[in-house]
Amino acid sequence: MIGTTVTKIQTEIGSGRDIVLRANGLFKRFGTLEAVKGVSFELHRGEVFGFLGPNGAGKSTTVGMILGLIAPTAGSVEIFGVKQDGNRWNELRRVGAIIEEPAFYPYLSGWDNLEVLAISIGDIPRSKITEVLERVNLLDRAKDQYGHYSMGMKQRLGIASTLLRSPELIILDEPTNGLDPAGTKEIRDLIPQLALENRAVLLCSHLLHEVEMVCSRVAIIKQGVIIANAPIKELLSRGNQLQIKVDKMEEAKAILGNLPWIKSVTREDDHLVIDVPQDRSADVNLALTEKGIRVSELFNRSTSLESVFLQLTGGAAGD
Repeated sequence: MIGTTVTKIQTEIGSGRDIVLRANGLFKRFGTLEAVKGVSFELHRGEVFGFLGPNGAGKSTTVGMILGLIAPTAGSVEIFGVKQDGNRWNELRRVGAIIEEPAFYPYLSGWDNLEVLAISIGDIPRSKITEVLERVNLLDRAKDQYGHYSMGMKQRLGIASTLLRSPELIILDEPTNGLDPAGTKEIRDLIPQLALENRAVLLCSHLLHEVEMVCSRVAIIKQGVIIANAPIKELLSRGNQLQIKVDKMEEAKAILGNLPWIKSVTREDDHLVIDVPQDRSADVNLALTEKGIRVSELFNRSTSLESVFLQLTGGAAGD
């Protein structure tokens, strides 16, 4: 279901969906520290866009500039085609965001917290509170005090709060933080559906497996610079590994290890993993068959977003 939804989103983006958010060469300097250096990307309606990077890479600073919480040193932000250089309320009222841990009154119930927020926003019917609580599977705990909520329940209430205004752009920072596997799946299923409802979703997360499952495109930031910005499928196709199965394992490993255009050959159980450009798979096969070694399997080895991330950043998502 998730894969089908993401494919649908990618198709709609390719057909020219309109741009909801555009970051134009954002710079931010704190004293002598350059936290963000020329960050640019676009977010389309109907898209779940992953914004990834190690801790301290500039993700939070960039999101802060998008929301008007931090003034950029240079560059600009456009939301719904309007440059954000003055009164942002007309555009930001169409945005819902959770930055870090949601903050609510601990002594009020989940329902009452949303009601307070609805009153402050204005023109939000009580039926909308019921709708958003049901959507995040909290309706049966709506009258419980927020202070008694688990971390996962707090996260879900935070997502419910972003939906009160029926936003067209949703920004989520670690939305599955503290959730158990069942809760994580609920949010994972919800996020792509939100995008398909004529919205755009910007997702910041260090859970790369979850990002891979729900995002159609990702940008990776390192030391304030975007080092990758591409569809998930394109990033995953960058792996340069072939997996083969042969009848003479050690002999094949020695032959391939002596070829200058092969970076490495390792044995894993009953097959060999070869670090080589995938367009040279025919050359690998030829090199072995010429030596009388029969190749029974040869295919491009699938990679993961986590392995691509580690390769590009040289560290873990939460470093």
